[in-house]
Amino acid sequence: MIDSIVLPLAALPFPDIDPVIVRLGPLAVHWYGVAYIVGILFGWWYSKRLVSNQRLWPHGERPMRPEDLDDFLVWAAVGIVLGGRVGYVLFYDFARYLQNPLDIFAVWQGGMSFHGGFAGTTLAMILFARSRGIRVWTLFDVIAASVPVALGLVRVTNFVNSELWGRVTNVPWAFEFPNGGPFTRHPSQLYEALLEGLVLFLLLRILTHVFLKLKSPGFVAGAFVAFYGCARIFVEFFREPDAQLGYLFGGWLTMGMVLSVPMVLAGVWAMATARRMDTPKPA
Repeated sequence: MIDSIVLPLAALPFPDIDPVIVRLGPLAVHWYGVAYIVGILFGWWYSKRLVSNQRLWPHGERPMRPEDLDDFLVWAAVGIVLGGRVGYVLFYDFARYLQNPLDIFAVWQGGMSFHGGFAGTTLAMILFARSRGIRVWTLFDVIAASVPVALGLVRVTNFVNSELWGRVTNVPWAFEFPNGGPFTRHPSQLYEALLEGLVLFLLLRILTHVFLKLKSPGFVAGAFVAFYGCARIFVEFFREPDAQLGYLFGGWLTMGMVLSVPMVLAGVWAMATARRMDTPKPA
C-alpha cells in the first residue's frame, strides 16, 4: 500500500521540458509525435542499409530492392497508428470507448498500445511481402532489426509527458512526477527506453552483423519479439498498472504481462525453427 511506504526526503528533480515543442496557432507539435516520425524514418533508413549490405544475406543476394522499403514506409506508418489505437481501445479502456465511441478517433488525447501496433505492423508486413513476392520472414527480420530506436525514443517522450510512470518507491533515482501524486516513483519509462531501445538494438546489431543471423530467416525477428516480451514483463514489476485495469485476476499480473507472454513463446519458437540458408549453390 502507498500509505505504508516510507518515502525519501528528496527525489531527483523532474526535468522542466514542455511536451509541446512549438505551437503554431491551433497546431501543437509534440515531442511524442516527433519521436514516432523520427523513429519511423530511422527504421526506414536503417532497413535500407541492411538490405544493401550483401555480406549479410545468403549467397550475397539482396532479398528485396531498397526501393521496396520506400513503398513499405506508408504501410508501416498505417499499421503502427491503426494497430496501436485499436489495440489500446480493445485491451486497455474498452468500457470507456464503448460508451463514447467517437473518442476512438480523438488520437490527440493519447492512447496507443505497443502490442496493438505490433499486430498492425505485422499484418502490414504480411500483406506487403506477399504483394511484392518477398519472403515474409525476411521482411520481419529487416523491420525487427530497425525498430528498437523508435521504441526507445517513444519511451523517452512518455517520460517527458509524465505518463506511464512507475510504482511508488524510495530508490535514490526516483522521481516525483507532476501528475503522479505526492509520491516518488520508478522512472519505468526510462527502464523501457534502455532495454527496448539501446540494449535491444545492440543485441540485434550483433545478431545481424557478427553472427549473420539474417541468413536464417525468422531468427532476428524471433529474437526481437522474445527479448521485447521479456523486457516488458520485467519492467511491468516497476510500472504502475493502468488505473482503469489495475492488477488482473486479483493478483500481481498486469495487462502488459499477459500480452507479452505469447510474444516470448512465439519468439522462442521462431528462433528454434529458423534454418540457415547460406549453403553452396549447385553447380
